[in-house]
Amino acid sequence: MSISSTTTTGQDLHTQVSGSLAGDQGAMRGLVDRFRDRVFSLCYRMLGHRQDAEDAAQETFVRMLRHLHRWDSTRDFEPWLLSIAGNRCRTMLGRRMRRSDHQLHNPDNAVAANPDHHAARQLSEEVRLALDDVAPRCREAFLLFHDEQLSYMEIAERLDCPIGTAKTWVHRARRDLMRRLIDRGVIEENSHAMR
Repeated sequence: MSISSTTTTGQDLHTQVSGSLAGDQGAMRGLVDRFRDRVFSLCYRMLGHRQDAEDAAQETFVRMLRHLHRWDSTRDFEPWLLSIAGNRCRTMLGRRMRRSDHQLHNPDNAVAANPDHHAARQLSEEVRLALDDVAPRCREAFLLFHDEQLSYMEIAERLDCPIGTAKTWVHRARRDLMRRLIDRGVIEENSHAMR
């Protein structure tokens, strides 16, 4: 993202950041509105639960505004902001993992009426649960690669890491996901070649 890109209101990022730093509430709202969907999307993919994603996104924007003076204006803003979101999600996932009574969110009971839809929903839930067990940085890289279809270079930029590290994280997530699905009995070991 370029610092001179504009929103639908015509206000550029630099103006929104400057205004936010000066305490302009309108500039702060504009900055949040500009990135709301992207931040929520990342949080939802990482956390897999709407309310948790909304909480993480809200915490992200609070931290963004509190630490806006630390942003290096020679670098792109979006990767900086999304790294805050990723950190908030990893913190929430860590709390979730530490809870001894890790509970699953109940799927809608209405799904039981349609067996095909129910089976697809169960498979989707199994994949989500298996992905929850993958290391947070690897999961984040995996989701950026598969869900957002970013290149390894774009993932490296967004996660502020070398391109080789981004490739390694995606590969590890894929490998760990397959192992967990095999361990859970969702897929057979011979039905998918692990690379």
